[in-house]
Amino acid sequence: MNEVLKAIKERRSIRKYKSDMLPKEIIDQVIESGLYAASGKGQQSPIIISVTNKELRDKLSRMNCEIGGWKEGFDPFFNAPVVLVVLAPKDWANKTYDGSLVMGNMMLAAHALNIGSCWINRARQEFETEEGKEILKSLGIEGEYEGIGHCILGYVDGEYPGVPARKPNRVYYVE
Repeated sequence: MNEVLKAIKERRSIRKYKSDMLPKEIIDQVIESGLYAASGKGQQSPIIISVTNKELRDKLSRMNCEIGGWKEGFDPFFNAPVVLVVLAPKDWANKTYDGSLVMGNMMLAAHALNIGSCWINRARQEFETEEGKEILKSLGIEGEYEGIGHCILGYVDGEYPGVPARKPNRVYYVE
């Protein structure tokens, strides 16, 4: 089977990670795959923030936990040491679509590199807060951005999940 098709079929969302940091070269390969995602009018508008700094990673986790309504101390990033935050300009009509393609590319690249990944929501809500806007400002990111998602990365802690059967009756052919 074609390697790309195989990766698409086998990639699963991982929700348990070892705390070991990934090599920068691996992170950069995953990021690069996101930069090659298709985008509306070829604008390449989404940006990626690579968070390996534990303090910022934990701050984002805390914010995400509060927004999600979980008990204090729950880690919605499941102990993953790397968080790739995808954002896109607020005024760009294709922001959600373009950012989603970036996320998909990065998750497939992580799988191809034997790294676990998972899409974590609530980035939009995080970066709508004053605290989120201050984070962007402190990183030198100017302009109005909307959070699309967090692509968490790390080494899988435990068994890699199997592929569940696909639900039937989801394709309609018009010939």
